[in-house]
Amino acid sequence: MLGFDTFVIGFLGLVVALIVMGVKKVNQGMEYTVERFGRFTKSLRPGLNLIIPVMDNIGHKVNMMERVMDVPSQEVITKDNAMVRVDGVIFFQVMDSALASYEVNNLEHAILNLTMTNIRTVMGSMDLDELLSKRDQINTQLLNVVDEATTPWGVKANRIEIKDISPPKDLVDSMARQMKAEREKRASILEAEGERQAEILRAEGEKQAVILQAEGDREAAFREAEARERLAEAEAKATMMVSQAIEKGNINAINYFVATKYVDALKEIGSAENQKLVFMPLDSSGIIGALGGIGELAKEVLKKDDKVD
Repeated sequence: MLGFDTFVIGFLGLVVALIVMGVKKVNQGMEYTVERFGRFTKSLRPGLNLIIPVMDNIGHKVNMMERVMDVPSQEVITKDNAMVRVDGVIFFQVMDSALASYEVNNLEHAILNLTMTNIRTVMGSMDLDELLSKRDQINTQLLNVVDEATTPWGVKANRIEIKDISPPKDLVDSMARQMKAEREKRASILEAEGERQAEILRAEGEKQAVILQAEGDREAAFREAEARERLAEAEAKATMMVSQAIEKGNINAINYFVATKYVDALKEIGSAENQKLVFMPLDSSGIIGALGGIGELAKEVLKKDDKVD
């Protein structure tokens, strides 16, 4: 009886032990690979999972969360033979635990060496100026290459960033002198361009002033010519009227003609530059009589116009 009880207790203990061995708890963000007699069979997801004790065992515990890994600093020779020191960082995530466990040995070491090698390849194909100015392009090109290479390992490369690019000190000094020369050159060009624009604007202003002056002179000449033309027409008309009156024997017309010429002659004598003071005997009664004749002549013309109307 005692032997039977011992057997039962041992059997129950074995069953409990097998159950404990067959139940596996997987934490969030992890996956376990299951091997049966050394061969991969399945992956265990987060939570409680059952396996066959003794036959199955846990092969690898794989971290499925995104991870970040520093890329150590290394020297790179550019296309134009400049040596720079470069470091970076890579963000990656395991997408398939089975491939990450059985397709590559030491996954992180493999990813690190692959990244460092491609950094030298990509950056070595560029000039120093491109290296310093096209960092986004370098990151994109590195990401495409590394992601394609790690896909068979069940790994997704999410981001690769170049943290620092450090040229030698003498090269930095040379670049600073070059940048200073370029800035001075641009400043000289801008100053010359400003002076050129100022000269152009000044010339345009003078041109417009000359054009406006010429237009003003032309307008004044036109108006002066028009005034002379009207005056000539009036004088011609007056002369014609006087001539017609003289033909009819009108003494007032003769007086008007003589008085007009007399007054014009006096005006020319008085306006001469070499004459400051003029003494002349004037027959004032003759002039007044001539002016009276002009008045009579004007009245006769107005009467004729009224009759015509």
